[in-house]
Amino acid sequence: MTAFQKIPWRALLAGAALCWFTVPAQAVPSFARQTGLDCMTCHVSWPELTPTGRQFKLNGYTFGKRMDLPVAGMLQLSRTSTRSVDPSLTDSFPRDRQAILQEANLFYAGKLSDHSGIFSQFTYDGVEHHGSIDNVDLRYANHYKFASGDLLYGFTLHNNPMMQDVFNTGATWGFPYASSPVAVTPAAAPVIEGLGQQVAGFGAYGLWRNTVYGEFSLYRTSNHLFSPLRLGIDRSEAAALKGYNPYWRFALQHDWDSGRQSAMVGTYGLVVDRYPDNQLQSGPTDRFRDIGIDAQYQYITDRHRISAQMNYVREHQAWNPGAQANPTDKLDSFKAKLTYYYEKKYGINLGYFSIHGTADSGLYDTGEAVTGSASGSPNSSGYIVELNYLPRRNIRLMLQYTGYTRFNGAGHNYDGFGRNAKDNNTLYLLAWLMF
Repeated sequence: MTAFQKIPWRALLAGAALCWFTVPAQAVPSFARQTGLDCMTCHVSWPELTPTGRQFKLNGYTFGKRMDLPVAGMLQLSRTSTRSVDPSLTDSFPRDRQAILQEANLFYAGKLSDHSGIFSQFTYDGVEHHGSIDNVDLRYANHYKFASGDLLYGFTLHNNPMMQDVFNTGATWGFPYASSPVAVTPAAAPVIEGLGQQVAGFGAYGLWRNTVYGEFSLYRTSNHLFSPLRLGIDRSEAAALKGYNPYWRFALQHDWDSGRQSAMVGTYGLVVDRYPDNQLQSGPTDRFRDIGIDAQYQYITDRHRISAQMNYVREHQAWNPGAQANPTDKLDSFKAKLTYYYEKKYGINLGYFSIHGTADSGLYDTGEAVTGSASGSPNSSGYIVELNYLPRRNIRLMLQYTGYTRFNGAGHNYDGFGRNAKDNNTLYLLAWLMF
């Protein structure tokens, strides 16, 4: 048992209370200090961006004055309770019903010049007791004036597909914004959600008349010159890509009602050629083609804040002969979220998710209790109910319940060892501090 595991949960709450009384409300991450704006100007509730926040990011994080040392920090303290924990399978539920330091983060994020800025994050994982680079986004942005309107254009170097996106629909910045690091989760997810901190992405983007948005990026393995983009990541588990893999993004957005309301509809796609053995970067590859559609609506006032997001991804998987039972598979992922905040302090999030795909015993029937799928099916679905309380702008206390109606292919006895989907339901308590 580590020293932190011996700290009782009430001590964590006392620590959160201490931060409440000692950290000024404006002492939020460095972007707020740079711009002089309240964090709720750029966020519906962090990290979800408002129209102002999206403009700030698209303009290369350059609004405001350049700081000599643009640093910030974040702490997440949490406790997870899984509905059913089999005492004989304790390895499947590490740190369940224990108060843990979930994450400690250091950010270097701010304006570098009149047209360039950076967002970078280093994370200490309190469960794995390991530090590594997290999301990184280095940008250049400028404007070109036409008689018919303004073109905002820019370039980005980043290390996680869709972390450069300004809409909160994708996995990187989408709901849930925080989740349990120790809970059991479904076996399947689109590849676009699993390449973070393993790749280097180079992109160019443009926003025409604040309405038409487009981006094209290329992703490659983050090795050699780009190794810092996966600093601290276990290379034996990191994906190895063949060549440069294309990503595209197109969206239409519109703000109205003096900026109080905004909406977006969009589409995006990623094609990835990945080596089955990341230590042998030659020969045939597995190919993944992800195509997504998404939409977002926001209504923002000082008293009431409402937002809704939807994201659907269809993935086509073409395998080299290997462990997979099928030469090709398909996977569909759907997520939706509705948010309401009152007085920027009290919030509720309601989410729904569904994963549906081809049954493949080679991929999903691992023969293991809890995490396996006896049917070889990846199908999972469920809901999330989340309550938020922000006593100050830089402190969030969160209670989240995740319920499963189906898990790894079935509602009952999905693993072949008698475990039901609802046994993986979790109650998750989080204290989230920004400074």
